[in-house]
Amino acid sequence: MLNSMVGTQYQYDVIVVGAGHAGAEAALAAARLGARTVLLTTNCDTVGQMSCNPAIGGVGKGQIVREIDALGGAMGRAIDATGIQFRMLNQSKGPAMHSPRAQADKKAYQQEVKRIVEEQPNLTLRQEVVEDLIVEIPECGMRNAECGISASHCVTGVRVRGGVEYLARAVVLTTGTFLQALMHTGEVQTPGGRAGEGTSAGISGALARLGFQLERFKTGTPPRLNGRTIDYDQLELQPGDERPEPFSFLTDSLTVDQLPCYITYTNPAVHDLIRANLHRAPMYSGQIQSSGPRYCPSVEDKIVRFADKERHQVFLEPEGRQTREVYVNGLSTSLPRDVQDAIMRLVPGLERAEIMRYGYAVEYDYAPPDQLQPSLETKRVAGLYFAGQINGTTGYEEAAAQGLLAGANAALALLGREPIVLGRDQAYVGVLVDDLVTCGVDEPYRMFTSRAEYRLLLRHDNADRRLTPLAQERGLVGAERGGRLEQKLAQIEWVSALLEATFVDGASLAKVLRRPEAAWADVVARLPDLARVDADVVQQVIHDLKYAGYVARQQVDIDRQTRLAQKRIPASLSYGGLVHLRAEAREKLSRVRPTNLAQASRISGITPADVALLMVHLEGKGKTTVAGE
Repeated sequence: MLNSMVGTQYQYDVIVVGAGHAGAEAALAAARLGARTVLLTTNCDTVGQMSCNPAIGGVGKGQIVREIDALGGAMGRAIDATGIQFRMLNQSKGPAMHSPRAQADKKAYQQEVKRIVEEQPNLTLRQEVVEDLIVEIPECGMRNAECGISASHCVTGVRVRGGVEYLARAVVLTTGTFLQALMHTGEVQTPGGRAGEGTSAGISGALARLGFQLERFKTGTPPRLNGRTIDYDQLELQPGDERPEPFSFLTDSLTVDQLPCYITYTNPAVHDLIRANLHRAPMYSGQIQSSGPRYCPSVEDKIVRFADKERHQVFLEPEGRQTREVYVNGLSTSLPRDVQDAIMRLVPGLERAEIMRYGYAVEYDYAPPDQLQPSLETKRVAGLYFAGQINGTTGYEEAAAQGLLAGANAALALLGREPIVLGRDQAYVGVLVDDLVTCGVDEPYRMFTSRAEYRLLLRHDNADRRLTPLAQERGLVGAERGGRLEQKLAQIEWVSALLEATFVDGASLAKVLRRPEAAWADVVARLPDLARVDADVVQQVIHDLKYAGYVARQQVDIDRQTRLAQKRIPASLSYGGLVHLRAEAREKLSRVRPTNLAQASRISGITPADVALLMVHLEGKGKTTVAGE
């Protein structure tokens, strides 16, 4: 791997830049597929670090974590091993809304991810500062159109500080918030993408030289408090679930001594203080011009946008078993330090609380994701993949999901195999990627259940049934996980057949269980042997039966989208020559370059009439002429 003839060079199959949640999953996925992979990070002690909240999962996000696990990823196993509180959110709602969430022992989680990375065969972890991309112009001048890409360059590696080169045919950039990053606390500005760490300018410059469009986003984080100085007697207790459910399908059960979280609230005095200091808030003084996450706003944003509300909820979350540090969820802010101190004096239970780390905002570069193929390979440079916050997303879970797909697809491309592109009816991860590459972003993207039109199919409990067979076929998971799924499916089939064949008063038990008022206990009363069936199998059988009608109706729309998806659009199609299309449609189709009619139909501003005209052209039934054809 070392070539000393032309300076120091290292040769790998796949290079992953950045070792956060996206980078770790990308490197692990590529290595599992047999690619010789190197994971480059500015600090080996921050692999898998939780930069913001010490939690995994949540509404929409918990489903993603279970999908990552079903595809062989590490996130679910890591949180099962290090979680300190587990809760199933939205239990009063239907199963499509149930979302697992867990508080993590922040340091233990990071160390567990690092351990998994270090023990993975085919994977090398290196501490390096990447400063440039190495690319070349292919002999043909562009990539073969059969790949669906008209790239002017191919990536061949990266150059790190000191002039050392790492060479590979695929590079995955997972740079998080570190591209030309600038932190803000009041009027104070500090270069860096995370408190105590630096920034990276070289990669932004390299991308700009290659013609990539770069924009700026901002995100923020709240203060951390010394738990010893909090008055818990004034706070509302929030315990974990009595029977915690694991994230990983490989974890049979959880036995964990759970730590409590607590709830308090802001009040009019806090709001008045913030309003009086808005001129010192970077978002309102003009110091920050970038867009921030609408669904995870700073406390100053909340006060302005929801001026009629007299209070906002604040969650106090422990950061680990071996620390008294507490994360103040709900008070994300970039106000000056003295204002943050004053806010604490006014919040019930925090009057004497000591701030250990002050909140701040961070601005960073991202590359609008409509510059990507659905495989997360860039359109402009072949072999170069983006994953995580560089694509304009926010959240550990969204980043990890992108990383897994980008790393897997980089390795699959080297093997000459088709990329993994998940449909919107297959996974929340499919919804995530399709939203990014088809619609782009105008604010940091966060997953919600409402984004998934087929969410009844995409429950957290059936992620293994949906995705593990695909992962097994592609080589992402091993025999153990495949064997466990086979046993589960066999049990589901046996229980379902037994219910269909057992009748009570002229109705099968399956029909009885479909009734809204029926419960599993009613079935067990008739068939006591079913009391021994695994709880996850019972859950699957109940959901399959009770929601069969809804699923059948959704299947009609899925079939329509499938037919559109089967109508492929040639990568070489010149939309400028489709004179009967509206100018707006030609411009948007040229920018996104959808791979099929289904994707084209989801582009913002594309009408059914536009899709119909495009279909007519593709079927050769129209008289539209295309330039160059």
